[in-house]
Amino acid sequence: MKNRYAWLLSAVISPVILSSCGGDEAGQQQMNPAAMAVPVNTYQVSEQSVTGKDTYPGTVVPLQEVELRPQVSGYITNIYVEDGQRVKQGQKLYEIDQSKYQAGLQQARANLQSAKANLARVQKDLERYERLAERDAIAKQQVDYARTEVQTAKAQVASAEAQVQSASTDVGYAVINAPFSGTIGISQVRVGAQVSPGQPLLNTISSMDPIAVDFAINEQEIPRFVKLQQGNQPDSLFTLTLNNGEKYPHNGKLLAIDRAIGRQSGTTTVRVQFPNPNAVLIPGMTVTVNVLNQDIGDQLVIPNKAVAEQLGEFYVYVVQGDSVVQQNVQLGTRVNGNVVVREGLKEGQQIVVEGIQRLRQGAKVQVGAPQGGQPQAAGGKQ
Repeated sequence: MKNRYAWLLSAVISPVILSSCGGDEAGQQQMNPAAMAVPVNTYQVSEQSVTGKDTYPGTVVPLQEVELRPQVSGYITNIYVEDGQRVKQGQKLYEIDQSKYQAGLQQARANLQSAKANLARVQKDLERYERLAERDAIAKQQVDYARTEVQTAKAQVASAEAQVQSASTDVGYAVINAPFSGTIGISQVRVGAQVSPGQPLLNTISSMDPIAVDFAINEQEIPRFVKLQQGNQPDSLFTLTLNNGEKYPHNGKLLAIDRAIGRQSGTTTVRVQFPNPNAVLIPGMTVTVNVLNQDIGDQLVIPNKAVAEQLGEFYVYVVQGDSVVQQNVQLGTRVNGNVVVREGLKEGQQIVVEGIQRLRQGAKVQVGAPQGGQPQAAGGKQ
């Protein structure tokens, strides 16, 4: 029985002793600040030469574009251009059978001549009646009738002239000319096709040089672009990058900002004009628009991985002694894993670039070897 109680007593005392020993060791660790320090790597904030650019997806649009549709009915008798051909203003493009309209014009002209002859006759009658009326040799009523006939004949002449004008217009509509210089598309009809007013679409002609690129901006950016529109625009303010990565050789100029903000999108459209002498830019093509921003010249540049975000705000951890301070920053251009800091930091400060996930305001840190490197910020959009 005594042995049994001795065994139980030893079983109770042993964990207590072990726990007491472990607690002393843990207490010693808590008393050691080095054991709590978070190992981090840092980066020294420095200025770098920057050419900051914001990028936007853009669409090439012609400054002028017209759908060619028939104004009169008939059969296509001639097509004077080839598909995709460059045309000049006033150049003949399509011809619709004119025989019916030429005949109508001749008939209208004949009616005009008849109306003019009738007017000349009644005018002479009126002159004769008026001379007789001066001698009281004719009834006054007869003179009034003659004057009425002259007015009626004049109206008939005006009507005939309008018919000639209408018939002449129809003849003119039978030949479709280029309204401006540009490039014509692929014809939607062939010789012999029957057409009627408005139908079908014959072709589309677009101006090519200069040409425009449209892109969308949000309403927060509008004041910036309004200032660009009102001020002097540097030559390299707007540039293009093609889909194959090539840089377009010509710079653009801000042409217009759309009149309103889209209710659903919250954006508006900006139009930039570019020279297009070699027709490299084609309507409908998608490109990247590069716009110079305020990050020009020597700017503070830090690695992207040093930045944390919370509730839409960006911050970094600045090393002060053996601890860190959380510092809010305003960011600019991002490129190649780096970012421009517009506000919040000073040159020479040490910031944490590795280990920020385990940090908080005032946390103790154990700084490793500082990271070097010269970040380059030459483009990109925040």
